[in-house]
Amino acid sequence: MSSHTLPVGDTPAVYIIHDNPEWIAPLTEALDRLDVPHIEWLLPETTIDLAAEPPQGLFWSRLSASAHTRTDPHVKEYGRAVLDWLAAAGRRVLNGRDVYELEVSKIRQHRELAGRGFDVPRTAAAFGPQALVEAAGTFAPPFITKHNQGGKGLGVRRFDSHSELSDAAADFAPRGANAPIDGITLIQEYVQPAQPFITRAEFIGGRFHYAVRVDVSGGSFELCPADACEIPRAEASNSSAATPVSQFSRRDDITTETPLIAHLETLLVDLGVAIAGIEFIETLDGRQVVYDINTNTNYNPTVETAEQLAGRRPAADRIADFIADTLAEVAPPSASLAGSASR
Repeated sequence: MSSHTLPVGDTPAVYIIHDNPEWIAPLTEALDRLDVPHIEWLLPETTIDLAAEPPQGLFWSRLSASAHTRTDPHVKEYGRAVLDWLAAAGRRVLNGRDVYELEVSKIRQHRELAGRGFDVPRTAAAFGPQALVEAAGTFAPPFITKHNQGGKGLGVRRFDSHSELSDAAADFAPRGANAPIDGITLIQEYVQPAQPFITRAEFIGGRFHYAVRVDVSGGSFELCPADACEIPRAEASNSSAATPVSQFSRRDDITTETPLIAHLETLLVDLGVAIAGIEFIETLDGRQVVYDINTNTNYNPTVETAEQLAGRRPAADRIADFIADTLAEVAPPSASLAGSASR
């Protein structure tokens, strides 16, 4: 087999389609604990034979909106090609082609949320830097910008005046310091939280798992919860040696009985999203503003460890359970999940 050919196992397995090995380890370790055969499809520098049938098994798209910031700017197109190939063959894909288009377009996310009655921030999409400045003129400062194809806080900046954005407009132009990959920048009302945190609700198999409080008191828009993303902050202290603390903690007051959660579960079922993290802000005047859907969601190690210590199953293990059950549905009856697979 060519070194550029996507690997295939001897028995049905879960094929994890992704672009970033740093985000995969906690999930593959959980699959290993359940003896679920899994094979990674890391897309850059690979090929697919369009005349060949994809292997039997379950396919899980872990492709991200920020893929273009890593090894290859064309990873999104590679992912679309693979997902189209799988769909044409009738393979079962978790978070497949339509869900991927939701992942990589904040415009589409906004449309789906607003169309289903969620409170969303007022948003305009600008096609070019001068259009961005003109659109901003209809927003009262402060306001924020963000990339349509974002992730990791790409392009998210707060502006406290129209002149400040005008001075920075060149950054959003092609080849500018803050140029969006698709040329589209969103301008959005700045939603002030009642307290300095946002909430990220995690869903597995379309059902609520837990909610995480994300401290934003430092003013950062980098809210990726993965271990590879987290930068510990120093807790305020009178001592010269401050203690690093996590930005992330579980919110026990958000449950399956929370009306917003039930509404979000319905959204995910309607859109065919199997696994997701959805972010919202609670404001001083009582709004619950939903602003981001992450279908390539990651889990914070501090929160996951706390789940284990509390006797609860962490998200990675719950996902492994869900993957194992789904693979059993698509694998031939004679196939054993314990069979060997190329890893």
